[in-house]
Parts: sequence; structure tokens; C-alpha cells
Amino acid sequence: FKAATSNRMSAILGFLNYQPYTGYDLKKIFDDSVRHFWPADQGQIYRTLSKMNDKTWVAKETVPQENRPGRKVYHITKSGRAELREWLTGLPPVRPSRSASLIQVFFAGQLSDEEILEKFELFISHIREVITVYELIPDQLTPYQQEIQSPREHFFWLLTLENGLASARANLAWAETVIQRIKNNEIPDK
Repeated sequence: FKAATSNRMSAILGFLNYQPYTGYDLKKIFDDSVRHFWPADQGQIYRTLSKMNDKTWVAKETVPQENRPGRKVYHITKSGRAELREWLTGLPPVRPSRSASLIQVFFAGQLSDEEILEKFELFISHIREVITVYELIPDQLTPYQQEIQSPREHFFWLLTLENGLASARANLAWAETVIQRIKNNEIPDK
């Protein structure tokens, strides 16, 4: 894995390897497909496309439009495909895990049982909302499955969703157990 290729660049190259897209189209694709594990905002996408254009991994084509500025459509280049392939075949990028919610749990002993219970009930509510959103993703992928008609690609797309759902459901089960332990007075007083 070369440090020169960021994961965001690789994700964009992956989408452009399917077909050319505008920055706006890429933002929509991120939101409809990989947001559950790899969100990107519009500014990040455009800045990354500019860097990738400088590296000649993408080529920008301006498509004229009537009464509007031209659309900037990005195409992956041969060197972009080579970069994507190198990234895909390299070691998986692993970063130390960080969790804002777990750092709060770590120091939660400083709160009352009632405050901790409220925190975990809110956490459970949030996780249930996340699971509901994840369950909608297969329907959001339908237009892309029609554009990119590869059952093999679809299979791997859904593997990421399975991982997200499994993680969310594991966190939900854990939080429900914590609430039960609080209600059973299992927390030491000091």
C-alpha cells in the first residue's frame, strides 16, 4: 500500500472504474452506497478529484450544457486503474480504532447510575436508528445495480452492509446488557 494513495482517492477511483461521473454524482453514490462506513462531503470529493487530476489518475472533461456552466465529468485513466489495482491488491489499510462513545463509557463511573442509564438508553435509540438506515441501503443500491450489472460487484457491496449490520447489532446487544446490569444494581458504589 503506497502512502500516496489515500483511501478517499481509492474509493473515488473505484467508482470511476465503473463509469465516468461528476463530483455531484460521486457525492450521491457515496451517500447511497458506502456512507455507512465511508462518508464523504462534497468539498472533500472535489478537492480529491483535483489532486487526482494533478496526478493524472483521472481526466476531466467539460460537457457543455444549455444555459448553465459545463458539467465536469471525470474519467479514470490508465494510470488511475493501475493505482486502484495496486491499492486493491495491497495490504488492507488498518488504523487504530477510536470510539468517542467508548471513551465516554470508560469515564462513566463519575456519573450517577441514572445518568449512565439515560446515556445507554439514548445510545440504544441511536443504534436502532442506524440499523433502520442500514436496512434501507439495499433499496438505495437498486439504481446502481441497474447501471453496473455485475452480480459479483453487488455481492461485495452487500458484504460491507452485512458487516455494518453485524457491528450495529452487536453494539445494541452489548448496550442492552449494560442497561440490564445497571437495573440489576450490578454497578459498584465506589
